[in-house]
Amino acid sequence: MPNDAFLSVWCRDFRDELLPERFEQFLSTVPFSTAQSGFSNLVIRAVGPQEAPLFESVIGRVYQVPVEIVELVREHLNADSAYEARGYWDLWGLNTATGVWHLQPEPVEIRCYGEEYDDGIWKEYGHFQVDLGFEHFFTGHARLLGFGSEPAAATQHPDEARFLKLMTERESFRTYHERTRENIRKLLDWMQRIERTLPVDRALLWSEGEENFEARIEEILAVR
Repeated sequence: MPNDAFLSVWCRDFRDELLPERFEQFLSTVPFSTAQSGFSNLVIRAVGPQEAPLFESVIGRVYQVPVEIVELVREHLNADSAYEARGYWDLWGLNTATGVWHLQPEPVEIRCYGEEYDDGIWKEYGHFQVDLGFEHFFTGHARLLGFGSEPAAATQHPDEARFLKLMTERESFRTYHERTRENIRKLLDWMQRIERTLPVDRALLWSEGEENFEARIEEILAVR
């Protein structure tokens, strides 16, 4: 099962009455896919994730601008609530079976936590928590990228074997490194836009598979 990567953002001055404004500001920074703009899958929850949602958007509904979402947030504004929306951004992905690259829409899930939601989950995960998608979009497969790249272990899976063989080709490996770096740069550009738009106190990149995700992607960027 692939691991996911995340961004957590804590803000200064995040009073209840400012939550809709802060959420609108955050949503305005999303680098939409050129083929799939807007937000969908809006969910509003109260108390904690174990409770039934207070609101769920109808299937197929797309909110093209953040203010459409914020109007609904204002109707359900409470310190013990959380607000979730999905967008899409373009990331490079490699079909490891064929060796073909695609720049295509990938989902990004954005959650905004009221400070009393789920016993103050914001303290650990941020006022905003973003599921950025699969970790390998930014770190690559098999730990082949970076200063401390490791020899890949033998594998019996045909797709993995084809991928590892492909990576022995210098040009294929160079392209793999550069496409991964492009994804990282897109992520870091987004973070800079967030920091320019909101009163950010702290931001943290992390993932399910890396002990220090930020250090890992910085290392991949640094390798020439």
